[in-house]
Amino acid sequence: MMNIMEAVDLDVISGQDSPIHNLEGRTKLIFALIIIFYCVYSTQLLGPVILEIFLLIMIYLANLSYKTCFKRIFLLLPFAGFIIVFQPFVHTGNIIWQGPWSWLHITDFGLNWAIILSVRLIVCLTAIVLLSSTSPMQEIVQSLRKLGMPRDIAMILSIMVRFLFIFIDELESIRISQKSRNFNIHSKVTSYKWRVKQVGYTIGMMFIKAYEKGETAYFSMMARCYSDESELYKTNDTPGKREYGLIASLIIIIAVIQLALIFIPNAFGFLSVVLYTG
Repeated sequence: MMNIMEAVDLDVISGQDSPIHNLEGRTKLIFALIIIFYCVYSTQLLGPVILEIFLLIMIYLANLSYKTCFKRIFLLLPFAGFIIVFQPFVHTGNIIWQGPWSWLHITDFGLNWAIILSVRLIVCLTAIVLLSSTSPMQEIVQSLRKLGMPRDIAMILSIMVRFLFIFIDELESIRISQKSRNFNIHSKVTSYKWRVKQVGYTIGMMFIKAYEKGETAYFSMMARCYSDESELYKTNDTPGKREYGLIASLIIIIAVIQLALIFIPNAFGFLSVVLYTG
């Protein structure tokens, strides 16, 4: 399980100085969304594979650790990867492997569908990890607001981001207090029922502290004349040549990929095969 302090580390990493970190927030968000939308609708491997290489180059330019990025990708994979595992067995098509039971078999269509889903998932997760590693959470919220997100939703997200780190601090304080009293949830010295009860007390305490912090934050906001007409603080950053160049490069890469698949479809072997039609 990831340590809760990794969330703080991620915010520190996203605030570093690099050519990618210094890009305007909306540009990085649009960049990630274009890649995700393209991969979702792609039925051939060539496009996602080239975009994954492009993303790896971006990670290098951002001075990010490949090991750390891949670790985060692999931690996210099981959420959708669990569904992909069953795809070769549940789709109709030509049987390429037969198990000991008649219902246990792998079809060519199911296997192709699992392959394209896996590649899509990896590319999309890489884009998300790159975005989160180069953009502080507050910057992502501000970028969404600049792109037209309703003010109320943006305000809720902004407050949620701020409360996330308060929650982490409070939880870490409770864990330190428990550790100083030799509490160990995996200990065999105390009964299992007693340990579960202590965890329940911890969860209840977090709800109480969250309520208290919410009340404090509410009164602080009222003291600063907050109302439903209040606006988020907006930076005056505007896209420059680098930002337009990045988006243009991505669009050119996608256009070249599609033209290559149309005019020379046989030049890339399996990468140009349509794996899904629907």
